[in-house]
Amino acid sequence: MANRKPLIDRDGEVREITAEDVALFRPFSALPKNEQEVLLKLRRRGPQKAPRKVPISIRLSPEVAEGLRATGNGWQRRADEVLRSWLSEQGKVPATR
Repeated sequence: MANRKPLIDRDGEVREITAEDVALFRPFSALPKNEQEVLLKLRRRGPQKAPRKVPISIRLSPEVAEGLRATGNGWQRRADEVLRSWLSEQGKVPATR
């Protein structure tokens, strides 16, 4: 393994994988159990930090939908904040999260 060509060149570019490289690949199941456990732990998400939002479907007029999307990334969060604020004014939900 010491004479293996590096996958990245001096410029940081990844070279094309060759048949010789593929011949060195091993299936995940061939790894020792302790390495499998470590790698499986890396894939997992941490605990949820805030209450999960609920996906729903809602019908809006085209003008409202276009206007919301036109505000850019995060438009769903902003719509959630506006609705939360309105509900708070109505006394239906707490003002803060």
